[in-house]
Amino acid sequence: MRYGFIGLGHLGKHLAANLARGGFDVAVHDLQRPAADMALAAGAQWAASVPELAARCDGLITCLPSPAASAAVLAAALPSMARGGTWIEMSTNDFVEVEKLAALADAHGVATLVCPVTGGVHRAAAGDITVLVGGAQHIFETHAPALHAMGGRIIHLGGMEQAAVTKVVTNMLAFIHLIAAGEALMLCAKAGVDLRSAYEAIAASSGNSFVHETESQVILNGSYDIGFTMDLACKDAGFAVEFGRRFGVPLRLAAVMEQTFIEGRVKYGGGAWSSMIVKLLEDSVGTALRAPGFPAQLGAGDA
Repeated sequence: MRYGFIGLGHLGKHLAANLARGGFDVAVHDLQRPAADMALAAGAQWAASVPELAARCDGLITCLPSPAASAAVLAAALPSMARGGTWIEMSTNDFVEVEKLAALADAHGVATLVCPVTGGVHRAAAGDITVLVGGAQHIFETHAPALHAMGGRIIHLGGMEQAAVTKVVTNMLAFIHLIAAGEALMLCAKAGVDLRSAYEAIAASSGNSFVHETESQVILNGSYDIGFTMDLACKDAGFAVEFGRRFGVPLRLAAVMEQTFIEGRVKYGGGAWSSMIVKLLEDSVGTALRAPGFPAQLGAGDA
């Protein structure tokens, strides 16, 4: 199978590189040519344009920041793709828009797999990120080897909508956990608890979470560098609230979480790391959550 990968940002560059390291024939393209360096070093080939890339692949993989970006790429790619190919959407996007794009792909004889990932950039770098898959079983089986090359656990959840909802749910929980972890650490700090000890106590308790184990580290370091921005967090939080409306589920915590992230984006900017949502609390009470021995980036000497 020949793959074309478009979108080599914080996450996509690792997925593309892992695919190339797995021995697959991979061509890559991005608006920023230097973004391809990691994938090229891993054995991928550069394609000068989206149509050129689409013409040479059986599976077109997109990992992009917005529905508009995915729509633009697909519009440029589909006329050049051979019938029988597959569009593999690894972005976290508005399901209604993805559904429309999948219909356009189908009209060109191109199948769709929705394959959002979850677990963080550091797990993508390690080749251990979880891939949530939605789409026809036989299409999933065709591309399962490539998905395993990019990630760790590969979970087929049913149709495209089931994968999209599950991905949004994982991010919804992560954002809620992040705000809660900040409040917990601040309470410990104000009570005079050593924050490294507090981190370890929470991690060893029934109150632990994956977010605490990971993002709390870069908060306590002060870098906040989780490789995920406020803009992306606000986008995904909005998807969660919208799914709640669609299925008639009152998401009270998610609604508060979304508004908190909107406030964080206003204060720190859309390009700020999403972990800086905790800085809202730090700034409001005048106390920085810092402790020695924590890494500036996950995977760089994790505590």
